[in-house]
Amino acid sequence: MSADPEVPPLVRIHSECFTGDVLGSERYDCGPQLLECGPAHRAGRGAPALRQEGRGIGLYAELDACGLQDAGLDTYDANLALGYSEDGRDYTVAAQMLGDLGLDRVALLSNNPDKAAQLDRLGVTVAERVPTAVHLNAINARYLATKAGRGAHTLDLRCNGVLDAEA
Repeated sequence: MSADPEVPPLVRIHSECFTGDVLGSERYDCGPQLLECGPAHRAGRGAPALRQEGRGIGLYAELDACGLQDAGLDTYDANLALGYSEDGRDYTVAAQMLGDLGLDRVALLSNNPDKAAQLDRLGVTVAERVPTAVHLNAINARYLATKAGRGAHTLDLRCNGVLDAEA
């Protein structure tokens, strides 16, 4: 926790991603984002992790969605084609966890505006949204561009010319 009560603690609400977090897949950016939590955690700031694989659709459906993405659908349309919402994640449990810790005001380590909006609606004030690094590579460039375009994620994708090569 922050030593200064005026400075909200930095937290990351991380949605589990087996392929990225455990297997190191470069298809998504979740694994590197999880690694960013390490320094914050060691500094006494937390990072609740939620079992919300594949934007809330589960591991097996996420693997099916990967196949649809390989066939040309973007990540949101793949979920819709499988009968799920574009992003079914729910941050109620995260808000409850933060509340149990006595935190009703945080700085959120995230590029996702929906995550911040849900926390605000659930009674956790997001005083600041701190973006994660952009973990762009040739494999995930289209995925990240989709997150930025359709999901309004805060991502500057002009790094290293990778996106230009993929677009």
